[in-house]
Amino acid sequence: MEDFVKVIVEKLDCKNPTIICGFPGMGLIGNIVSQFLLDQFKMEVCGYVESRLFPPVAIVYGGLVKSPVRIYQNAEKEIVIVFSDIPIDPIVSTEVGRSIVNWMQTVNPKEVITIAGLATTGEEHRIFVAGATPEDLARVKNNAEVFEVGTISGVPGVIMNECRNHDIPAICILGETRGANPDPRSSAELVKALSKIYGWDINVEELIKEADQIEQVMHKLSEQVGEAEAKPSKDYNIYG
Repeated sequence: MEDFVKVIVEKLDCKNPTIICGFPGMGLIGNIVSQFLLDQFKMEVCGYVESRLFPPVAIVYGGLVKSPVRIYQNAEKEIVIVFSDIPIDPIVSTEVGRSIVNWMQTVNPKEVITIAGLATTGEEHRIFVAGATPEDLARVKNNAEVFEVGTISGVPGVIMNECRNHDIPAICILGETRGANPDPRSSAELVKALSKIYGWDINVEELIKEADQIEQVMHKLSEQVGEAEAKPSKDYNIYG
């Protein structure tokens, strides 16, 4: 299936980047956190991921068409973000994750951070971490609760497995969320945890203040992608 997924990077100026991966999942936390960081770090597009198995859509922001799965960089901060506006079908998730990690091996990554949501019935918005190796976990376990037992599904889970298999330092940071609906408040807590771990000077008040607007935008995008996929059931939720 190698031809089904391609990672295309036009120019990468980072020499030893921290790579953050944000994909749709529970609470859309991966999307919300990544988009917030893109804005905070003023990152620029440097590539994209394409596949014949992606939904047949183009994403439009401010009147401009963008690829659904994009790669951004900030060379000064040595940060790269792999960001997806679309859900990745399970049939291609493994190949997408493997292709991204294969590309990562060519750019000398310092560390990989995957972001995911963790379903809960509570209201606490706790933040959990897991590492690809004991050494990876040791670096971050004092800044969040350890995710002792469970699963990391979809592309983030594949990336964590592949990083472990290829000796790439990697952590997954998970935010508690009550369901599939966009959860910017849990995302804000996750950004706080990231800022503490990596020493980033980021004010999340803006994210909390814009929570309602973010929820509306994410719902609209979810509906439009769902229509493009033409699923037979009107109750089908692409982020479930």
